[in-house]
Amino acid sequence: MNWREEECGDCEMMERDVHVTFLEFMYNLLPSPYEPQEINHLTLAYFIISGLDILNSLHSVAKDAVASWVLSFQAHPGANADANDGQFYGFHGSKTSQFPPDENGVLIHNNSHLASTYCAIAILKIVGYELSNLESESIVTSMRNLQQPDGSFIPIHTGGETDLRFVYCAAAISFMLDNWSGMDKEKAKDYILRCQSYDGGFGLVPGAESHGGGTYCAIASLRLMGFIEDNILSSHASSSLIDVPLLLEWILQRQGTDGGFQGRPNKASDTCYAFWIGSVLRILGGRNFVDNKALRGFLLTCQYKYGGFSKFPGEYPDLYHSYYGFTAFSLLEESSLKSLCSELGITENAAIGL
Repeated sequence: MNWREEECGDCEMMERDVHVTFLEFMYNLLPSPYEPQEINHLTLAYFIISGLDILNSLHSVAKDAVASWVLSFQAHPGANADANDGQFYGFHGSKTSQFPPDENGVLIHNNSHLASTYCAIAILKIVGYELSNLESESIVTSMRNLQQPDGSFIPIHTGGETDLRFVYCAAAISFMLDNWSGMDKEKAKDYILRCQSYDGGFGLVPGAESHGGGTYCAIASLRLMGFIEDNILSSHASSSLIDVPLLLEWILQRQGTDGGFQGRPNKASDTCYAFWIGSVLRILGGRNFVDNKALRGFLLTCQYKYGGFSKFPGEYPDLYHSYYGFTAFSLLEESSLKSLCSELGITENAAIGL
C-alpha cells in the first residue's frame, strides 16, 4: 500500500468519528514519539481534552479524574512564602519538572510556566471544575514577577524569552480567573502595539517580521483586555490603537492559491494557521473575507485516514496540528462540532462555564 492510499486527501468531509477515536487513543496512551515532549505534558493534554470537547465527545473522559490530575501540577507557595520573592506559583508542565518542597515547604526548584498554567486553567474550565475553588490568588499575585519593565512577560521566573506568546498567556489566565491584578494591562498594551510591523501584521517582538501566531496573540490579548471592541469591521467601529485596514490587508494576503493559510509571506500553507489567522479575522468581524470552500479543501488534504491532521498534505498527523485542524473546522461552522471562543482557544460553552 502506498502513501497516497493511506492519506485522506480525496475525502470530501470532515471525518469526526475517526478523529474522536484518534483523540481517545491519545487520552489513554500517548505514543512513544511524544516522550521527548513530556515536559509539555499539560499542553498535550490540553490538545486532547479541548479537542474532544470541540468534537462533542467530552463524555469520553473522566472529568473529575482529569481535574484532580491537572490540580496536582500546581505549584503552591510555602506557608511563609513571600508573593514578591520573584517566583511564579502557577502550574508545572509535567511531573518531571516538579520537585517536592523542602522541610519548610519552600519550592527550591519551582519550574511552573505561564503556558502550562494557561493550559491547566483551560482544561479545568473545559471539564467544569469550579475555578473559585482554585488557589488562584497565588497565581495572579506571583504572575506580577514575570512582567518586565517594557510590558512583556517571561514564561518562568528563572528566565526565558519575552514575546507576545506569554503576554497572551497572562491575558488569558487573567480573563479566565476574572482577576487582572497580576498584570499591568497598560504596559502590556503598549508592548503589543510596538509589535505591529510596517506591513500591518504583528511580530512576536518589536521589530520582528509579522507572523500569524504573533498576530493572533496580539489581537486576542487586546480583545481579552478590553482595548479593542468585538467585530471592529462588521460594526464599522474605529480603533485608534491599531491600524486595522493595514492589518486586514496583511491577513488577506495569507490565504494561498491552495486554499490554506500561511504564517508569513513566501511560506507554505500550514493547517495551524487556519486557526491563528482565521481567529483574528473572526475577532475583527472579517470572517466573510475567507474563501471557506478553498480553505476546507486544503484542510481535507491534511486529514489523515485514521484520524488527526498533519501540518502539510502528505504527512503524518500530530496532536498540535490535529487540534488546530479541529478548531479550524469549528471556525468553518462544521455542523457536528461545537462553536469556538476564538480569543481563548476553547469552546464557547467552556468559556462561559456551561
